[in-house]
Amino acid sequence: MGLGKIHTIVNQKGGVGKTTTAINLGASLAYLGQRILIIDIDPQANATSCLGINKNSVDGGTYEVLIGAQPILSQILHNPRFRLSLLPSSPALAGAEIELIEIQKREYRLAQVLEPIRYRYDYILIDCPPSLGLLTLNGLVAAQDGVLIPVQCEYLALEGLGQLTQTINRVKTSLFNELEIRGVILTMYDGRTNLSEDVVNEVRIFFGSQVFNTLIPRSIRLAEAPSYGMPISFFAPGSSGAVSYEKLARELLASDKVNIHMSEEVS
Repeated sequence: MGLGKIHTIVNQKGGVGKTTTAINLGASLAYLGQRILIIDIDPQANATSCLGINKNSVDGGTYEVLIGAQPILSQILHNPRFRLSLLPSSPALAGAEIELIEIQKREYRLAQVLEPIRYRYDYILIDCPPSLGLLTLNGLVAAQDGVLIPVQCEYLALEGLGQLTQTINRVKTSLFNELEIRGVILTMYDGRTNLSEDVVNEVRIFFGSQVFNTLIPRSIRLAEAPSYGMPISFFAPGSSGAVSYEKLARELLASDKVNIHMSEEVS
């Protein structure tokens, strides 16, 4: 059994679909037979909430693991219905940015705690905060198999991408020289507008073959699913959002040359 692939989902802009992608790509990969762990390193704990867990009653998680108070395996939750494992976040994680400053090699904390458990999973997806602080740096350094960048098909989408790629290059130069962009995911696509098409074209010019073919549509069902604590594949399995995330998962697996062994049941 090989080591699981670790992808960090990052964009310093908020509202671009990072958490939506972490949850729904993860759930689709699980449906296609992969063992999935989602790591929530955002103090807002949106990925945790999206899977139906009250972030204010989390009894441990990313914070405890990063500061060395608890071993990671004791903090991972598993949802057998969704076939997803989660290292949850909580508001306490906001304190980790400050506490980690005192720790040697602080940017490597997440990479260090994930390394011994990689063999347990096929894919580990890390959901980052919408910032380029120490938690996101930990996510970038832990991204053994590259970063996934969601880009919304809206005005100003490319604003900030230059800064993000500069940050990735700085991390590559100074902290983790194997860091790469694994792929760019176009989100909130609206085929009725010229603007969406323009952004798609601009992003493809900017990133070339690193852009996934699958477009994630703007979808009310995708927006509703988190309030029910479910991935879109369970909340509205026939919806355009569910179909698109499964297509994205298949595209990722195909490019990784992974054979698909689908789960026997969907819900």
